[in-house]
Amino acid sequence: MPQERVPLSRPDIGPADIEAVVAVLKTPHLSLGPKLPAFENAFAQFLGMKHAVAVNSGTSALHLVVRALGLGPADEMITSPFTFVATANCALFEGARPVFVDIDPETWNFDATKLESAITERTRLIMPVHIFGRPMPMDAILRVAEARRVPVVEDACEALGATYKGRKVGTFGIASTFAFYPNKQMTTGEGGMVVTNDERLAGLCKSMRNQGRDPEAGWLAHARLGYNYRLSDINCALGLSQLARLPEFVALRQRVAERYLAKLADVGELVLPPPYREGTMSWFVFVVRLADRFTQQDRDAVLAYLREQGIGTNNYFSPVHLQTFYRDRFGFKPGDFPVTERVAARTIALPFYNRLTEEDQDLVVETLKAAIARL
Repeated sequence: MPQERVPLSRPDIGPADIEAVVAVLKTPHLSLGPKLPAFENAFAQFLGMKHAVAVNSGTSALHLVVRALGLGPADEMITSPFTFVATANCALFEGARPVFVDIDPETWNFDATKLESAITERTRLIMPVHIFGRPMPMDAILRVAEARRVPVVEDACEALGATYKGRKVGTFGIASTFAFYPNKQMTTGEGGMVVTNDERLAGLCKSMRNQGRDPEAGWLAHARLGYNYRLSDINCALGLSQLARLPEFVALRQRVAERYLAKLADVGELVLPPPYREGTMSWFVFVVRLADRFTQQDRDAVLAYLREQGIGTNNYFSPVHLQTFYRDRFGFKPGDFPVTERVAARTIALPFYNRLTEEDQDLVVETLKAAIARL
């Protein structure tokens, strides 16, 4: 393998983050200590919400919300086929069926105009995904959801810090979920969060993340089926430190994205992310796509050339409905969600992180242009 010159992503860890973690390591409270509620309270306050429940991943956060809402084998959950697979898997964990709505060809969020037609008598949850940090049109989604009396849970795992019409993403539904993997806007190493104003839902999530225990019960008393989805005080200390720097991180990522947009504006073979005017994006990754005249094989050749030159890259995302076990279980096939398939076949994620230098961006852009010229 060639030496990587520019990685696809890189966390932004500073001296204060390291000091925060080391300070916890000097105490006996490595898990279920004071940093857990401190992180939860700070996160809830950041969003202006009543409750935040820290867990060990965004996937765990999604699962707990679906379970707390009581979804089961007879139920359906509407979401996007263009997302990380955990979004849909959280329904399968409880035996429910994910129902997909094809995406908008420009925003790559699921097409809200198609939401109404996807609802059936079995629909128990709508889960919009703010893909790549671009907010969904929540007004339109809530209008349909409220008329049909279906709860909304936001998958905001890629959109921490984004706003829609002056309101923070993650504050619209009955609950929302966030993730803190190292390529996200902020990180706890591994971690996630459930956010809600619903006290009962928050209580269920807190119990289930800790083996089904209730606060009033003893350590070996389990009120319900639960899991070990706890987030350690080590992770929470890092989360507290990172959260304090989140506005800086969002601004840095915006600057990197703007430089890419300017440097790639004259590349006619690419479709760039369109402007967002309904609020503020919080860039998770920077993904472009080849124009429709190119094929998936062309895209794969571009990815291979970038990697050969030491440039970190990947496709984002592969359609969920065409994953092997979804095809085997539900009979999905190519052509079921044509916009998703057309977009996904041509995506190219470029190196993207807070401290990506302009010099390295120039190298990425020059290498990408060279790769396209080879097609």
